Amino acid sequence: MTTVDTPRGLAGGQDPAETSDADLLARHVAGDPDAFGEIFRRHRDRMWAVALRTVGDRELAADAVQEAFIAAFRRADRFRGESAVTTWLHRITVNCAIDRLRRQRPTAPLPEVDPADTHDRYAEADTALDVHAALATLPEAQRLAIVLVDMQGLSIAEAAAVLEVAEGTVKSRCSRGRAALAPLLTSRAAALQRTGREPETP
Repeated sequence: MTTVDTPRGLAGGQDPAETSDADLLARHVAGDPDAFGEIFRRHRDRMWAVALRTVGDRELAADAVQEAFIAAFRRADRFRGESAVTTWLHRITVNCAIDRLRRQRPTAPLPEVDPADTHDRYAEADTALDVHAALATLPEAQRLAIVLVDMQGLSIAEAAAVLEVAEGTVKSRCSRGRAALAPLLTSRAAALQRTGREPETP
């Protein structure tokens, strides 16, 4: 029998969809057995994307996300509401991803491209290869800033809260990271044009 991952009602009959992240976390701390599950459902995909773009490896990303949500589950009573719950989750996920990356290897492995694939799948894999390879060349601090701001869409203030640095520091890291990435991606786009293939925008 197939099970479907659907939200359950919270203790007291409140609709989870109408409950804020902060209230859900407070309910979890107070003993509601379903509150944290709703937080997980809301944010797992976003945290997965953060982890994957940080480490560049699906297995490491999965481990990092699992570790991050376990840590959040256990440390929920330490959340003081000084930032959004999403910012708090981003910080935990980024820290877990960095820890996994440092323990495994200095840079993430790059995806393999199967020459027998169709053109569309080849182009998709090739683009992912370019992006991961380019990101892997950046210093860790710049890579994280680029991932959070340019790929995840966080504001400078939100990224600063996640990374626990000044907003000016995030701006500087993004600027330097973009400057370093530009020639790498531009040269790759030029190479694709010379071979008659259209470059894709990540």
